[in-house]
Amino acid sequence: MTLFKNALVALIALLALTLALANPMGLPAVQARTLGLVLFTLSLWGTGVVPGYLASLTFLTGVVILELAPPEAAFSGFTSQAMWLIVSGFVIGEAIRSSGLGHRLAFAIGPHLSRSYGALLLGLMGLAMVLGFLMPSSLGRAVVLMPVGMALAERLGFDKGSNGRIGIALIIAFGSHMAGYGVLPSNIPNVVLAGSVERIYGLRLGYAEWLSLHYPVLGLLKGLVITWLVARLYPAQVADLGEASDETKPEESTARQLWLMAVLLATLGFWMTDTLHGISPAWIGMAASIVLLLPRVGFLAPPDFRRSSDFATLLFVSGALGLGAVVKDSGLGEVIAHAAVRLLPLAEGQDFLNYLSLSGLSMITGVFTTIPGVPAVLTSLAGELSEATGLTLDAVVMTQVVGFSTVIFPYQAGPLIVAMGLAGESLSHLLRMTLALTLVTVVALIPLNYLWWQVMGMF
Repeated sequence: MTLFKNALVALIALLALTLALANPMGLPAVQARTLGLVLFTLSLWGTGVVPGYLASLTFLTGVVILELAPPEAAFSGFTSQAMWLIVSGFVIGEAIRSSGLGHRLAFAIGPHLSRSYGALLLGLMGLAMVLGFLMPSSLGRAVVLMPVGMALAERLGFDKGSNGRIGIALIIAFGSHMAGYGVLPSNIPNVVLAGSVERIYGLRLGYAEWLSLHYPVLGLLKGLVITWLVARLYPAQVADLGEASDETKPEESTARQLWLMAVLLATLGFWMTDTLHGISPAWIGMAASIVLLLPRVGFLAPPDFRRSSDFATLLFVSGALGLGAVVKDSGLGEVIAHAAVRLLPLAEGQDFLNYLSLSGLSMITGVFTTIPGVPAVLTSLAGELSEATGLTLDAVVMTQVVGFSTVIFPYQAGPLIVAMGLAGESLSHLLRMTLALTLVTVVALIPLNYLWWQVMGMF
């Protein structure tokens, strides 16, 4: 397998060099070189022949040395709100773990979830999906749930690297992120799409409309599919904790745990009401982190903070965010999208074929721009696509959600990377899940979603 991956990367590197130097597509020189570097970076991320952070560093350095984009575009990941929400996530997660609060919460919910491994996974998925209606950030949801899940894994006897612990980490990562695509304010790409559509076309996407169109299949049904996949790919057995002995109970609640709970509830309250006060979830998380890091008042000493911060994950995510920004800044995203539109079999009266084509366009665009970049690139083409297909503008716009909620490679969705970083488990398990979930989504969920849209009167 390693030999195959190395050969694949070498082949893609040769293709990238050809695109950059020979420029057979006739692109402007900067776009040709950018496309070559992007393809090479994607091959490194996709195959894992080198660590993800090294691939990100290679891309960022290449962009600056080759002058493919301004440094502020290449390194925009470090100034994005998403990056600082990740930093606050590491701090909050470590505070929950080191204070023993995670263990206490795990003890409280353990007997209700540990009747069987399937019930455990389904229960954690349900908790993540409920939080999707309360918290506007998938990273925030992972930050709250992952320390509790890892404490629960420890209590169930799942060691690091075991199927059971990996399964818990995956169900929280995917549950926190994927189901959120069915709730309008729950994920960043949803908000970007709604804002772009209103700014360009004056079309307002309503909460209820979004929920009714996307949540039944992309939320509920996909949540069940994710649970089934995790159980099949990472089978395990759990002990019934319903009759746990007194010796296994955590110590009585301390004042510091109550103080931490108060800070977390306040943070959760601000996250839930962001539409009222207008403060970004990232800055709410950072404010909470400052409290948790204060001497005497907080929970983390400098060594704890250094242990909590996963710099490799930050570099990986910053590279993915920077790639999307560079592709957009160079105009390469629209070039790729327009080229794909010319190749798609779009025609009036072919609703199912048009639906599949537009959903596929969104999926493929996300491979190059990462998921948050999809609405930024494709929304400007929605009017043109509506004319070519005869579909309403609303229907064309909504197909973007079908596509960008289908994550083919983990690097496309930073929250998945960060969630596994919080769990301390290998990122390779994410790729196994995203590929399996993509297969089920393309074969079953996307067609089922079309039938649901017919029931809803979209076609």
